[in-house]
Amino acid sequence: MKAAIYTQYGPPDVVQITDVEKPVPKDDEVLIKVRAASVNPADWRLLRGVPHIFRMLFRLREPTPAEPGRLGHDVAGEVEGVGRDVTKFKPGDQVFGVCSGALAEYACALETKLAIKPENLTFEQAASVPVAALTALQGLRDKGKIQPGKKVLINGAAGGVGTFAVQIARSLGAEVTGVTSARNLDMVRSLGASRIIDYTHEDFTEGDQRYDLILDNVGNHSLSAFRHLLNPNGVCVIAGAPKKVGFFFLTRSIVGPLLSRFGSRKFTMFIAKISEEDLSAMCELMMAGKVTPVIDRRYKLNEAAEALRYLERGHARGKVIITLE
Repeated sequence: MKAAIYTQYGPPDVVQITDVEKPVPKDDEVLIKVRAASVNPADWRLLRGVPHIFRMLFRLREPTPAEPGRLGHDVAGEVEGVGRDVTKFKPGDQVFGVCSGALAEYACALETKLAIKPENLTFEQAASVPVAALTALQGLRDKGKIQPGKKVLINGAAGGVGTFAVQIARSLGAEVTGVTSARNLDMVRSLGASRIIDYTHEDFTEGDQRYDLILDNVGNHSLSAFRHLLNPNGVCVIAGAPKKVGFFFLTRSIVGPLLSRFGSRKFTMFIAKISEEDLSAMCELMMAGKVTPVIDRRYKLNEAAEALRYLERGHARGKVIITLE
């Protein structure tokens, strides 16, 4: 089968589309004929091998021609086969979720990381959901303890996570402020933001408005600046990072808990956990018409390098999709 691989760390130019062995599902896995996949910032970071701490945290091995790296996590497609312990899916089912090596004609995923695709969603829309939507959902609901009527600020409201976050926060009854650039103002407003800030003309950290919850998808402001914006007992959830991370993760993991300890305002950094339950929760929101995936661009598998290059520039509006229709 065809798959996107890389044999060394580097820019998107190192991505190759080549023939690899078709995977065989383990006892608890599902074999998927991939119809669509999407790319996330984690993909180009892993491709470049940065930050280096990622290599230790996720126990990444150096890619080589003998053992190349694989790309892509978000997947949507049709079940081709199942392992002997799989009970929830059967061949022919249309599913979506997370796997390793989604940028390929076939991929294997754990049964617990998949859900049935809603009939009113295309494969492309379904592939846009897992990582971005669950980051938004868990960041707002679990880490941010969002409540109806609360004031929520979403920094990076037009990106993959941001477009889901605006809609989810609105569906949960929050008053949403979205931070984005001028070209995205109308789109973010249409998603449910009652107030939009154009960061190219206004520094929102210097404003007088206070918030109960901040979801930071960008990482372009200090924690002290966010602290100034939070109401007492407010929460800042850090879900994204700048392109050049430097000491970003180190400072956030140290300063955040310190600020949280000495005061009522809390800071937390997290990575979403993919679960069938939360994939199903997103299905309910989408089937009810409360959330609609936003797709910016579509690429073919042989254009995977260009898709990653575009995403890495940092100005995608919603999700970037790889289609294998």
